[in-house]
Amino acid sequence: MSRAAARHASRTVRDAIARRGHARIVAATGASQFEFLAALTKAPGIDWARVEMFHLDEYVGLSIEHPASFRKYLLDRLIEPTGMLRYHLLDGERDAALVADRVGRELAAGEIDVAFVGIGENGHLAFNDPPADFASERPYIVVTLDEACRRQQVGEGWFRSVAEVPAQAISMTVRQILKSREIICVVPDARKADAVKASVDGDVSPMAPASILQTHANTTLYLDRDSAALLASASRGEILESDES
Repeated sequence: MSRAAARHASRTVRDAIARRGHARIVAATGASQFEFLAALTKAPGIDWARVEMFHLDEYVGLSIEHPASFRKYLLDRLIEPTGMLRYHLLDGERDAALVADRVGRELAAGEIDVAFVGIGENGHLAFNDPPADFASERPYIVVTLDEACRRQQVGEGWFRSVAEVPAQAISMTVRQILKSREIICVVPDARKADAVKASVDGDVSPMAPASILQTHANTTLYLDRDSAALLASASRGEILESDES
């Protein structure tokens, strides 16, 4: 799954560079993206000096030295392995509202070629927990994390207890994510199966934030057998058995 998604993503990035000389991307973090990013950084033919990166979200008040810091995650798993030169990190240790506005202006200055996203156990998209704000036109907002989201972070091993998980985060908004020319959504693991079913088979609803991806004209969802296990049928798409893409 991750290798297939990485091949798709690398083609999209190469095509954007060929089309207009550079690519602007949004990168997701979290345990679900480990293998995808590892494969993407090894993909041939990407001139990473021509790639500009933004990221989806960051905890408010968390040090960049903390293992759960998404800035640290991206530096370790994407920026340093590729030698990327242009990137915009959300500094949650500063005034979160000012950071959201500043990076938001940089993000809105041009079109995003592709956004790499995941789906949370509670159906969140970025850190837009249910009920998600589908209306905000701001590129980034400061959000309060719900209990299910905070428990997921503990379950993935980023924190020792829910009490350690920051209460707030800076998150890219739903409408901003939907402005991307293309969205590649990578969702492994059985623990995501309920959220995948709600997002794919259910109605578009703020209570299942990732369901909004149904409205985007160019979204590809990469699942494994476990995350796809509860889907009603393949009538909404095709499940590929092969590793080829």
